[in-house]
Amino acid sequence: MSSIAERLPPSRLPRISPITFTLTVAAVALVIASIGEVAPTPAQLVDGAPRMGNLLSRMLPPSTDPAFLSRMGWRIVETFQIALVGTVFGVLLSLPFAWMSAKGITPIGPFRHLFKATISLFRTVPDLVWALLFVSTLGLGAVAGTMTIVVDTIGFCGRFFGEAMENADKKSQEALRAIGASRFSVLLGAVVPDAMPSMINTSLFALEKAVRSSVVLGLVGAGGIGQELKVAFDLFQYRNASAIILAIFLIVLAMEFVSDRLRARFQ
Repeated sequence: MSSIAERLPPSRLPRISPITFTLTVAAVALVIASIGEVAPTPAQLVDGAPRMGNLLSRMLPPSTDPAFLSRMGWRIVETFQIALVGTVFGVLLSLPFAWMSAKGITPIGPFRHLFKATISLFRTVPDLVWALLFVSTLGLGAVAGTMTIVVDTIGFCGRFFGEAMENADKKSQEALRAIGASRFSVLLGAVVPDAMPSMINTSLFALEKAVRSSVVLGLVGAGGIGQELKVAFDLFQYRNASAIILAIFLIVLAMEFVSDRLRARFQ
């Protein structure tokens, strides 16, 4: 019997423990139950298709009214301003947050977890929630949108800046420490220069992300082109809405093109 078992080819499937099997079955059951609760039914898709066609017919062609296009143009400029200013301030503030949270580099020892937790908080809370908070405290307009981008950028860049600092070359840091350099001198002389290419790429991703975010922040009153889009839908001005959607698509496309070119140059 044992000789027969020895001649059998080894199984290509890995052995699954009872716990893994139970968790897998539970996960599959959860997915199936979720599909039954929230997925659209074929009847809903069939009923919704004519209404979607009717909406699209009312949105085309996009509006070309000069007064509306002029107003939309200023909103696009405001959108870029929100994204640019928010990203610049967010990147600058991310540097001390990253330094304080980076393992082996931070000057505050175990207290670095406080900064790491703050970065995680900024990153995990959705943009629209921050926008609602700032609209409630600072009022409607672009300032609330800018503050939202600042907080979101700190959460995004703070994490990746910290990881880049932790992965910086250790030999140059040890050489500076051997001659008595302070932690801040090590940061400026060894850590930041080595992590700079990664931080530049992260900053460009943050700017691209900020442009997309600033587009929708206006839906909750935080300025930008999204505010004009909300007004168009509220007033059933669907041709204006389609023009704004087309403008948003072109803005994001242009930002991705510029960001890709800049990242390729800095690599």
